[in-house]
Amino acid sequence: MKTIPKILTLLLLTLFISCGGKEEKKKEKIQLKSTTEKKVEKKTETVPPSKRVDLNNKGVGPITSLELSSEIDQALVTKGEDIYKKMCTACHRVEKKFIGPAPKGILERRSPEWVMNMILNPEKMVKEDQLAKDLLMEFNGSPMANQNLTEEEARAVLEYFRTL
Repeated sequence: MKTIPKILTLLLLTLFISCGGKEEKKKEKIQLKSTTEKKVEKKTETVPPSKRVDLNNKGVGPITSLELSSEIDQALVTKGEDIYKKMCTACHRVEKKFIGPAPKGILERRSPEWVMNMILNPEKMVKEDQLAKDLLMEFNGSPMANQNLTEEEARAVLEYFRTL
């Protein structure tokens, strides 16, 4: 009969010891969560490349300088809209992010030279221009296809972008 109280005492002691260790593990988990939350907050503060404003970067390519007149050339806009609809709508939507960024407001964020160079030679831009590299990462590594447009066609597309 004396063994039953000893066994019960041993079981209770084991139970108390095992419960005490779980509280420390809970504290560790709480600390890990707070560390993770801080890291997430820092990431949300950065501006994605598609929203970043950089009007000084001219990009890499044949266009080094471009003057835009204050008046919009409607004939060029019509031609540019046609080119855009035929060549660009597979990946771009005018007002929303799709496979590629939306062109609406692009000239408020990028220089005309940068836009033209990206249209004319996206492969070189992605290799040598940091902003183009960042955009590639933002859009899941989907590179812009080279549509082999002429400078005149790219200029028409740019003029169309001015009207969006």
